[in-house]
Amino acid sequence: MVDRAADSLSLPEDWPAPADISLSLNRLGTFDWDLDRGLMHMDEPALGVFDLRPDEYDGKPSSLTARVPRDESARLEALIAQAANDGSDSYGAYFKVRRRDGSLRWTHTQGSLRRGADGRTHRIIGIVRDAAQELADSAARLEIDEARRVRTSVVEGTTAALAHARTVRDVIDVLQASHGLEHLGATSVVMGLVESGRIHLVAEGPEGSFVPGTRVTRIDERYPMSEAVRTLSPRFIDSAEDFAAGYPELWQHIGHLGITAAAYLPLIAQGRPIGALGLLYGDKSGFNAEDRNLLVALGSSIAQSLQRAMLFEQDHDLAEGLQQAMLPRRIPQVPGAQIAVRYRSARLGRDIGGDWYDVIPLPGGRIGAVIGDVQGHDTHAAAVMGQLRIVLRAYAAEGHEPATVVARASAFLQELDTDRFATCTYAEADLTTGVVQLVRAGHVDPLLRDTDGSCRRLPVQGGMPLGLSALFGSLDYPVKTLELDPGQTLVMYTDGLVEMPGVDLDEGMLELAELMRVGPHDLQALADRLCEVVDERGGEDDVAVLLLRRRGAYMPQAGGRLQQEVPPHDPDALRAARQMIRAAVGAWGARERSDDIELAADELITNALMHTDGGAVVTVRVVSGVERRLRIEVEDGSSALPRRREQEEAGLSGRGLLLVDNLADGWGVESRGSGKSVWCEFVVPEGSRRRV
Repeated sequence: MVDRAADSLSLPEDWPAPADISLSLNRLGTFDWDLDRGLMHMDEPALGVFDLRPDEYDGKPSSLTARVPRDESARLEALIAQAANDGSDSYGAYFKVRRRDGSLRWTHTQGSLRRGADGRTHRIIGIVRDAAQELADSAARLEIDEARRVRTSVVEGTTAALAHARTVRDVIDVLQASHGLEHLGATSVVMGLVESGRIHLVAEGPEGSFVPGTRVTRIDERYPMSEAVRTLSPRFIDSAEDFAAGYPELWQHIGHLGITAAAYLPLIAQGRPIGALGLLYGDKSGFNAEDRNLLVALGSSIAQSLQRAMLFEQDHDLAEGLQQAMLPRRIPQVPGAQIAVRYRSARLGRDIGGDWYDVIPLPGGRIGAVIGDVQGHDTHAAAVMGQLRIVLRAYAAEGHEPATVVARASAFLQELDTDRFATCTYAEADLTTGVVQLVRAGHVDPLLRDTDGSCRRLPVQGGMPLGLSALFGSLDYPVKTLELDPGQTLVMYTDGLVEMPGVDLDEGMLELAELMRVGPHDLQALADRLCEVVDERGGEDDVAVLLLRRRGAYMPQAGGRLQQEVPPHDPDALRAARQMIRAAVGAWGARERSDDIELAADELITNALMHTDGGAVVTVRVVSGVERRLRIEVEDGSSALPRRREQEEAGLSGRGLLLVDNLADGWGVESRGSGKSVWCEFVVPEGSRRRV
């Protein structure tokens, strides 16, 4: 088909252009190489590629030696020889040519091999051309492809790193610590979270960029982060001028930072904004479509990780609150002892576990100390722990022997509707004498720190864990008795303090002993140091620690102890008990209060005999401390607690305790394993004493 418009136009006289003109205009030259005669014809464009004038070329290939570096020449010769030997019809190669000014330029040659009847190459006809621009364009394309690949890998790498972020701080650290943002060209990060209709800044950006009053901002304020959250669309700021014009109030505080562009991305999860991310650039001008798509994809990945981290922190706070509610709210002040306790949550699961500690005041000035660990790291473990701690505390407060306390706790756990078991160590200590009774139920051995800091393991023959011992009918727990000297510290802990991946438990205990040796003398500082080491180590189990030190300065000495059993319906025994009390009052310098003491004691003994089925055990002793006191204890086999009747109440029952309350300086009731003990105390002034 003939184009009439083209046909109506006159064609140039030199149309179509001859081949030599086409080659010359495109900087292509030709050559004809006669191998038999050793001559190579090169046209003027070909000589131009080699930066030679026609008068400088004599038709011999050796004349090109000055223009082709030796290594390039050797490579070309080897290539041509290989093509000639393997039967190829052609070859092609890129090589460098040295120009007249000494610089090197990439050149391309392509030759066609002409063979004779004998198959030997006699002639090569080919072209040479300037390839500098071609390779430059190719390198540019490679750089573009590489840059695109790097930016894509930044998104992929950042997403992979964020998969391990468990907290909001972890997300921020991934963005700030990785080199991903550097590859994207960003110099710093600003991040805010949406809470109650406001944006709370959690990452401030470059140093010196914080703007007063922007820690918490409203979503409707004129800030780029607020705009991104409000519109649910990214805000790209292409230049410093656009930033200054769009947000003048913010720019006047950060204009000195050299920001040339910025991108503010809304962080959207499940259709709602949870925050915004700002990327600030110091050497960028504008965002092309590819930049924008890449940043939007990055923002989506960050939003998902951020939501996951926020949910994790909410779960963590809930779990931590539950854990703290299950642990004792306070540790009682114990005369004669220093006590330090710590709990450090786990790094896995919901950051909650079944580790616990407790300090229990016991009758007679003794204390019970317990450290335990319920299997698992979840809210169920914490719930079981809470029940077990309360039950063990109750059994101990009733006055049971240490082995009985642990055995009953095991039976209780076995009766619970749970498949969890627990380990624990229970210690009952008398700080007056320093005698400590230890019972271990599947738990790690405690340590003993001496006054010089040296620390050693206390091997305690143990029984099965709580729950399992009841299940298998093995409730006999051996008791180890030791004497805690003034200044010595009993170290009780859970296995999270000594268990480390790939490290034997014995080695972990040796490391703990060394840490105790070099640790601070102050008990509270020592407990803090133990937790710091676990944090530095990145432990993945929760840890509970209880340190009990016997004070060297507290050495109360009992002034004596007398005891008389009073069976029911035995007037002689009752008379003997009254005589014992009268003798003790005289011997221990309490004659000034003898009437009050004897009357109060008689009321307690009478109540025990009248309101219980069994007899009573009367104990009289002197307790030394801040002030010297004479103490009378009447123990019976009934768990029913006595009730003091108020003065305005009618009736006679209970008026005896009202009388005791008025006469004594203190009185109370203590539960015992076999019943209860009602006691009263009278302050006895220091003076001459006779031993009974």
